[in-house]
Amino acid sequence: MSTFDPIDEALDIEVSREPQIHDLVEVEEPKAGLGSTAKGDADKDYEYTRGQLYSLIEKGQEAVSNALDLANEGDSARAYEVVGGLIKNVADTADKLLDLQKKVKDLENVTVTNNQTNVTNNSVFVGSTTELQKLIKEGMINKLSDSK
Repeated sequence: MSTFDPIDEALDIEVSREPQIHDLVEVEEPKAGLGSTAKGDADKDYEYTRGQLYSLIEKGQEAVSNALDLANEGDSARAYEVVGGLIKNVADTADKLLDLQKKVKDLENVTVTNNQTNVTNNSVFVGSTTELQKLIKEGMINKLSDSK
């Protein structure tokens, strides 16, 4: 019996039962996959950041418009200075949106270039200069005799 039972009865309130252990819902933790979650997280982050930047640009444009109206009504130099600062902030946010696009493209290019294999064969001659000249002359003689 609860201490509030007489009050509940007087006010004609139905009391809900206490939650039981079996009422609790288990939430599964997302399983960590290799590569797919990192790519998915990057895509989610990109979409979220892009949406936030669009929202900030739109709100900034509204703020510039309203501040410009106030500046025109008051003819205050400080009001125009504030409008200039707002315009700069909106332009910087738009620039950040372009930087985000560039960074995403760079990340995509990095993953593409990581799949390519570059093979560099360096041939090194170990010997004296006279031996090298002799090999070069023999090679030239072999080329001349092969071409005839």
